[in-house]
Amino acid sequence: MAALRYAGLDDTDSEDELPPGWEQRTTKDGWVYYANHAEEKTQWEHPKTGKRKRIAGDLPYGWEQETDENGQVFFVDHINKRTTYLDPRLAFTVDDNPTKPTSRQRYDGSTTAMEILQGRDFTGKVVVVTGANSGIGFETAKSFALHGAHVILACRNMTRANEAVSQILGEWHKAKVEAMTLDLSLLRSVQHFAQAFKAKNLSLHVLVCNAAAFALPWSLTKDGLETTFQVNHLGHFYLVQLLQDVLCRSAPARVVVVSSESHRFTDINDSSGKLDFSRLSPPKNDYWAMLAYNRSKLCNILFSNELHRRLSPRGVTSNAVHPGNMMYSSIHRNWWVYTLLFTLARPFTKSMGFPLSRDMRFRESWIDH
Repeated sequence: MAALRYAGLDDTDSEDELPPGWEQRTTKDGWVYYANHAEEKTQWEHPKTGKRKRIAGDLPYGWEQETDENGQVFFVDHINKRTTYLDPRLAFTVDDNPTKPTSRQRYDGSTTAMEILQGRDFTGKVVVVTGANSGIGFETAKSFALHGAHVILACRNMTRANEAVSQILGEWHKAKVEAMTLDLSLLRSVQHFAQAFKAKNLSLHVLVCNAAAFALPWSLTKDGLETTFQVNHLGHFYLVQLLQDVLCRSAPARVVVVSSESHRFTDINDSSGKLDFSRLSPPKNDYWAMLAYNRSKLCNILFSNELHRRLSPRGVTSNAVHPGNMMYSSIHRNWWVYTLLFTLARPFTKSMGFPLSRDMRFRESWIDH
């Protein structure tokens, strides 16, 4: 360090900051080297720290690496429509001999979906997201699509689904994204979706069961079941059963069921401890919207756990997630009381403009509306 100080190479704000006259470059295979323009020389070691570095991960979404007519590598940012000879991954270099990582949590409530997937390449992966035309479903679908996955938005409202597809393509014209009709309140629609998906002869690596109903007035679906129960649980249950063979053939694969902490505040057993089926799809005089939602979320948890037990030996895992409590949404729109409560709470919540974090911290009422 004394020699570096004598040479004036430590007079910068950060130890990784390059001294004047130096430039950081990368090789085609991801190694970082340093060029000194004054002395017209290059070296592998950082001129201040003496460390060797390499690029970490893949290119960010929307970026591609190309070669010009002189054989020089350059990078194209399709989202911002620009080119550069500077590798965008230079901000994510790692030491050639990295130290053992700490156990500190990498993500928190301010982490974005794009940060979670930074450096991940989902090219060749097929992802289905239910209720993906808005809310967390849309953000999830967009994040996967912008990282190379072939994403299918499974939605009830095809007008809004196609608008969502156009929005994703507007961010990256090479994204592989499409919309398909899925109405979870109609079991025949679930069956038709599964048949149409299988006709495409695609794999299925990730199935995100995201769409849900909340605070709905009592009503029965055309199948004769209470709407909240069918949309939140039974429709997804049926969908997974119909696509189970595709998931197993595509292993390793994953099912993600978006549930809620509210599953803790209910019970579906009778006084003797046995399952009470009448509580799952109650008659109008026994119906309370919040309780119906809680019970459907408990069904989500039980279903995800059992699905994992049965399919994990075949390479298909299942995870249930709680989306969080502090994200403002239109979950309240079905009852004025919820509208009032959410309006009062809005200053203390995140808006839909705030990106998502790893545990999917946003929950839409009926995400596909």
